[in-house]
Amino acid sequence: MPILVMKFGGTSVANIDRIARASKRVALEVANGYDVIVVVSAMSGKTNELVGWVNETSPLYDAREYDAVTASGENVTAGLMALRLQEMDIPARSWQGWQVPVQTTSAHANARIDAIPPDNINAKFAQGMKVAVVAGFQGVSPEGRITTLGRGGSDTTAVAFAAAFGAERCDIYTDVDGVYTTDPRIVRKARKLDRIAFEEMLELASLGAKVLQTRSVELAMRFGVKLRVLSSFEEPSDNAGTLVCAEEDIMESNVVAGVAYSRDEAKMTLISVADRPGIAAAIFGPLATAGVNVDMIVQNISEEGRTDMTFSCPVDQVMRAQKAMEEAKADGSINFHDLVADEGVAKVSIVGIGMRSHAGVAAKMFATLRDEGINIKVITTSEIKISVLIDRKYVELAVQALHDAFGLEKAA
Repeated sequence: MPILVMKFGGTSVANIDRIARASKRVALEVANGYDVIVVVSAMSGKTNELVGWVNETSPLYDAREYDAVTASGENVTAGLMALRLQEMDIPARSWQGWQVPVQTTSAHANARIDAIPPDNINAKFAQGMKVAVVAGFQGVSPEGRITTLGRGGSDTTAVAFAAAFGAERCDIYTDVDGVYTTDPRIVRKARKLDRIAFEEMLELASLGAKVLQTRSVELAMRFGVKLRVLSSFEEPSDNAGTLVCAEEDIMESNVVAGVAYSRDEAKMTLISVADRPGIAAAIFGPLATAGVNVDMIVQNISEEGRTDMTFSCPVDQVMRAQKAMEEAKADGSINFHDLVADEGVAKVSIVGIGMRSHAGVAAKMFATLRDEGINIKVITTSEIKISVLIDRKYVELAVQALHDAFGLEKAA
């Protein structure tokens, strides 16, 4: 039988009624002749609750125990959906990460998938099982410990299963009906994209768009997985959702495909650092070891052998970054005068493969922000994206202005 992977996010399985609704969609695909692998997230809000309990118990927690706690949310959902499918006379069984097994690295709370041997699930399909309901977001380390893949990891789980099992496609069901040019809650004129290139989706996901996790798009691009984003609350349709595909599969596209933002950013500046060979490694090595996800980096011009180093990171990692820098200063690895953290910033980005061949995109972005009285604190660019760090209070204004400036409400 051909295999289809279906992933349901937290809002799609938020309660028993929604699990029943999702199960009906699964039943339709079984009736269409598929063996189905369903990947489920925890019920909406459950992971946040579990993370809150961990932080309340131990602010600088042991990541192995964090994984043991937070992985439980997906286990509940998988079991409930398997039970619901059984009530519909569909042979279904729930699978936790260790049972598949989803083999991962030992990087707890941010593990990466090494392999997904298909033998166990395929054997059950051969014995008559029609649906394997897999707990997303989790796996097992070489040491036999439960691991988790980071927030949004169920998307990565789904794409990895699609690649491992040679699935016909991977459908990601969520609370939105596709990928939009920006957040429609901010810009009413935001337009749903019928197709978006892997590279554009990868940038949007990494820059704050919540539709797909970054690593899931990386995997889809690497293994050529057909990836479709669609709503679990709309009636099934052949043209539903947004297809994430190769650039050559898109006939026409705007210069800018979308505007992304992330409110949960912090800007950190090491003031008066010794400017010497290896100083960047001395700073960012300890940050990496501490699990701090550094994004934008700016180094000022050196004066009298001293310089300032600025970087951005998620606001919830500020404490870890401060601790790592103070420890590096204490052991003599680096020397700086002060460490200043600004937790009131946000990142706004424009993304588009058309930027490769069009000049003046950056100038237009900066002029648009200037006309709105928005000051830019940090700028970074790549071949298909431009990101700026601004005061958080201006996020919605910036997103609306840029969406209008590049005419994203209109199709190419």
